[in-house]
Amino acid sequence: MTSTAQAPNSGAGTAHPDHLGHVIFIAAAAAMGGFLFGYDSSVINGAVEAIRSRYDIGSAALAQVIAIALIGCAIGAATAGRIADRIGRIRCMQIAAVLFTISAVGSALPFALWDLAFWRIIGGFAIGMASVIGPAYIAEVAPPAYRGRLGSFQQAAIVVGIAVSQLVNWGLLNAAGGDQRGKLMGLEAWQVMLGVMVIPAVLYGLLSLAIPESPRFLISVGKRERAREILEEVEGDKIDLDARVAEIEHAMKSEHKSTFKDLLGGSFFFKPIVWVGIGLSVFQQFVGINVAFYYSSTLWQSVGVDPTDSFLYSFTTSIINIVGTVIAMIFVDRIGRKPLALIGSVGMVVGLALEAWAFSYHLVDGKLPAAQGWTALVAAHVFVLFFALSWGVVVWVFLGEMFPNRIRAAALGVAASAQWIANWAITASFPSLADWNLSGTYVIYTVFAALSIPFVLKYVKETKGKALEEMG
Repeated sequence: MTSTAQAPNSGAGTAHPDHLGHVIFIAAAAAMGGFLFGYDSSVINGAVEAIRSRYDIGSAALAQVIAIALIGCAIGAATAGRIADRIGRIRCMQIAAVLFTISAVGSALPFALWDLAFWRIIGGFAIGMASVIGPAYIAEVAPPAYRGRLGSFQQAAIVVGIAVSQLVNWGLLNAAGGDQRGKLMGLEAWQVMLGVMVIPAVLYGLLSLAIPESPRFLISVGKRERAREILEEVEGDKIDLDARVAEIEHAMKSEHKSTFKDLLGGSFFFKPIVWVGIGLSVFQQFVGINVAFYYSSTLWQSVGVDPTDSFLYSFTTSIINIVGTVIAMIFVDRIGRKPLALIGSVGMVVGLALEAWAFSYHLVDGKLPAAQGWTALVAAHVFVLFFALSWGVVVWVFLGEMFPNRIRAAALGVAASAQWIANWAITASFPSLADWNLSGTYVIYTVFAALSIPFVLKYVKETKGKALEEMG
């Protein structure tokens, strides 16, 4: 790789855009994919028991229908980087928007269990694409001084999507008289819950028409002048724009289109930096965070909470998720990514351990004893808060920043795929694990939260304040 000492210095590291509001709009529009990611991922929470009832299936089969979308997610994440490098980031977003729309319509109008699963795979593919293209695009258009905060828009959009889906589910459930299979607009309530996603999917497609292509992609296809215009738009005219373009070109000259082969090396198949990205993705999922969003209604009902209240608790958890994400957005560029991850790990260990303790008690008349019930509810919110203010945000920021330019797209795709596979493993295993031992399941999640602490301390490097061209 060419020495960075020979690279032009544009002053981009301290660049401040002339119109920060416009840059925020661009990042927010790109993060709309994150909103759909959150919405599509968690909206199924409101339909779990209705699907079990309508198709008369057990926990294992139900888990596969819920989790099968994550297979699509892994495929979408693995291919999105290559698609984005070939046809551009904006076109990639538009493809995802179309797939989200198709999935919403199909999921709302299934003929049988198999085609519901098929539409969930299509939606999963779109989620996987959005999970990669959102943070990559934002990292490429954001000025370095604001990149952490703007990068956290992806996670902010995800948690807002989760919260909105739970609020919509709760509202529709009440409109249907508390019955997930009650009739609304000629359909069962759960079908309407899944179909409402058409609205944000169309909005995502429209917003993708209003934002510029990534300067790095434009330079890669020879559109140097257009890239210069966009750099002025997002980084301001105080920097040396010609030097900035040359800086990016210099970084790209020693690169080629990243492929899976570029990630190979070291003593354990992948390069060490790729394993760090995979590790971050796996730990983010193995603490069991998505149990709180895919199964929370079922979980609370299993310990004696009535259905309407269980939907309300799912919504309050989502609000806590948003609060934690806002805290992370405030501090991610101030105290750094690594300290936030460590703080979050410690808090998650406490919350998960308390949940494991509470769920270890036998049910009395179908309910947890009062003290344990309240402990479980509070601890669940504590866990979600500490996840949101740390791993929920910093992993996406890290994955958008940490890889050298020459392997970024391919490495991000592999790391995101690992995240979806880990998500699938947790989602598919939870119903059966909960039937086996709910407390033991939470002990497993606690152990992974504890193991994330030495992993971050030993292997993860801080990326705060560095230009993307400095990575590696």
